[in-house]
Amino acid sequence: MAAEPSVAVSPQPGRCAYFVERKRRFCKMVPAQGKRFCGEHSGHEEENSRKRIPCPLDPKHTVYEDQLQKHLKKCNSREKPKPVYYAQDINAGLKGTTELPGEQQVPISTLSEEELEDLIRKLKRASNCINYVLEDQILCHQALREALNDPKNGDAAFKHLKQQASILGNMERLHLLEPGNCFVEFGAGRGKLSHWVDIALQDSKDVHFLLVERATTRFKVDGKHRKNCFERLQVDIQHLCLNNVPVLVKEKLPVIGIGKHVCGAATDLALRCLVETYAKLCDDKKEGPASKRFKNNATNRTSNYSDESYSEPVTENWSPVAGIVIALCCHHKCDWKHYVGQEFFTTVGLGAMEFNYFKRMTSWATCGMRETTAKTYTTHAKNEEQSNEAEEHEQHGRSVEYNLDSLQGLLTAEDRKQIGHLCKLLIDHGRIEYLQQRGYEAVLQHYTDPSVSLENVLLTAVPHQSSLVPSTA
Repeated sequence: MAAEPSVAVSPQPGRCAYFVERKRRFCKMVPAQGKRFCGEHSGHEEENSRKRIPCPLDPKHTVYEDQLQKHLKKCNSREKPKPVYYAQDINAGLKGTTELPGEQQVPISTLSEEELEDLIRKLKRASNCINYVLEDQILCHQALREALNDPKNGDAAFKHLKQQASILGNMERLHLLEPGNCFVEFGAGRGKLSHWVDIALQDSKDVHFLLVERATTRFKVDGKHRKNCFERLQVDIQHLCLNNVPVLVKEKLPVIGIGKHVCGAATDLALRCLVETYAKLCDDKKEGPASKRFKNNATNRTSNYSDESYSEPVTENWSPVAGIVIALCCHHKCDWKHYVGQEFFTTVGLGAMEFNYFKRMTSWATCGMRETTAKTYTTHAKNEEQSNEAEEHEQHGRSVEYNLDSLQGLLTAEDRKQIGHLCKLLIDHGRIEYLQQRGYEAVLQHYTDPSVSLENVLLTAVPHQSSLVPSTA
């Protein structure tokens, strides 16, 4: 048995004399000259009459009581002014739609055998209306070939690069890798996807990048570009109004929405932000002064997304949203309130109750491999964290509530896997119909091998050709 680490009996020279019980060591902060304790622990200084109190905005740190008002004005935990592009719940969906009450969200493991079988029958009946099979569009792009062949990249980095390369390859196939556009990366994280798009465009000047991320992010890649065309929008997608982003107001650039593993409800919020909020508000402004228009390659696309070369369009019709390319993931994080496919679910006789079960059953798509790959997954998850670009979809997907033991006698591992994939497909098909009803040609495809990522479905959409033809009325 390993011996416990020894506890220091005195602080290091020049360091705070406060003993941190939780860490079993002395504080390592440097106190002011002539003091024994640092500012955080100066309340323990016997000769110091000034009192320190917990900050009311964040009790994790303290402040001198007589400097409280001054501190509140500059505390990092204070509420920041809302940016001009912030609009409360603008992409949240219908206000009358709510989530199921907590008492109705019962665990799947509590369902009886008859209830579970009835739920699966509903799933398969609804899935019968989906009459297409996802094709493989596992592509690559020249911009990433050097990085893909770099032996210095580890296994985790290599998997990220293969996914990014295929996303760019699909964008090129749809002629979305063109200058004169504003690329909006949802759930940007470190901004790697925008980084590679910029490299693929060979530093074109007539292009802008908006990186949407609600959290502060370390090791941002876009910080290395040092160009004005990269802008971060620290806001929840639910409250993002692209029409108020200064660069879009000024330049009137067509928008291309992109994302690599946009988790759960964030995908629905992003779709609504693009095709319902931004595109609709842009259409409402068409009655005003003529805006700057750009040629859009979407005007010459065919409905089957063929790989043939398209000729340059001769028209100057302009669509506010030129295209959407989003890698989907974390279906268990979806919620009925924000889901854009509610109309589709209602049409096939389903509702919030079934959606609540199906979204949790999506994790069954990977549970079949749980027993054989548990050790492999643990190592993979650790490497992902070390790369500072962890894909939480695989971590959280396995932590979703369900009891495998209770299903052993009812469903095999292969059955669970197939049902999980059906649940994912059903939820994603609702998104496809949502886009199609709004004038987009939307398609789902496999963009990478399951050995690279178990979340390997890519949603792509471009405006339908007829939706770009000016009305003669």
